[in-house]
Amino acid sequence: MTAADRTAAEITAPHASADLARAIQSYAQAHAQAGGLVQTPLPGVTFMCVHAPSGLMHALYKPTLCLMLSGAKQLAFGREVQVFSAGQSVIVRADVPIVAQVVSASRAAPYVAFALDLDMGTVREVASQMPAPVADGSEPQGMLLGQNSDAALVDCAQRVMRLLNHPEAIPVLFPGIVRELYYWLLAGRHGAALRQVAAADGAAARIARAVALLRAQFARTLPVEHLAAVAGMSPSSFHQHFKALTSLSPRQFQKQLRLLEARRLMFNAGASASGAAFAVGYESVPQFTREYARLFGAPPRRDKVEHQAAA
Repeated sequence: MTAADRTAAEITAPHASADLARAIQSYAQAHAQAGGLVQTPLPGVTFMCVHAPSGLMHALYKPTLCLMLSGAKQLAFGREVQVFSAGQSVIVRADVPIVAQVVSASRAAPYVAFALDLDMGTVREVASQMPAPVADGSEPQGMLLGQNSDAALVDCAQRVMRLLNHPEAIPVLFPGIVRELYYWLLAGRHGAALRQVAAADGAAARIARAVALLRAQFARTLPVEHLAAVAGMSPSSFHQHFKALTSLSPRQFQKQLRLLEARRLMFNAGASASGAAFAVGYESVPQFTREYARLFGAPPRRDKVEHQAAA
């Protein structure tokens, strides 16, 4: 890209982001769920459109790219807390627990974001066709990576958005646009870090196998030795790499999975606190209550009542 091209892209990006934000707001008017989440028929694509600051939102994020188009959101991962605002993009490189909070949003200027789940298999495939960067030898982490949104990423997102008006074109055109988006991610500032996590023979990919098992069987007792074997590591090495990637020990990670699912069962499926506790693998309701309150700031029954009152 020449200096003139780069200047043109920098001028164009804010206008393109504003256009994309308006398109998402229009789509959200008809399709938004409670809390401003907007599911789409495009695989792995969701939008957010929120008109007021929110409370704390606990979630286990998948590898994700998020384009912040309007407003601002605070994201906390482990001890790291960052605020991302309009014009920035965020890359979450692994399955990690994140506490999010919309901190800037109003009717006139809502919080608007475009999110795409990252398929690490496709990221690896695209990366294999690009020159390999010089490895820096650092430990792969799932931490948040922020940068100013590249005009090429916004352009890809706009073309993805236009497919919503042409559902018959989605299976033909969507995979190609996503591959192009991955190319720009890998060619950008954090491309080497993303490639490092996606590497098929790397520690992050092996930890991801154990994480997939934890997510599928979180209600079972899964010994660390078994998880380490799934990852092809010794227990001590597994524990070290797992915590470096997710900020949690395997036991803490499983506990958060259980508590997040219990909260979902209470909020969305009408489960009682005790019913949710047993459903996710707890044998002691008092223990469940203590750990739930420690994570979410209120015991389960009160948390459910407050959620229902706010809905």
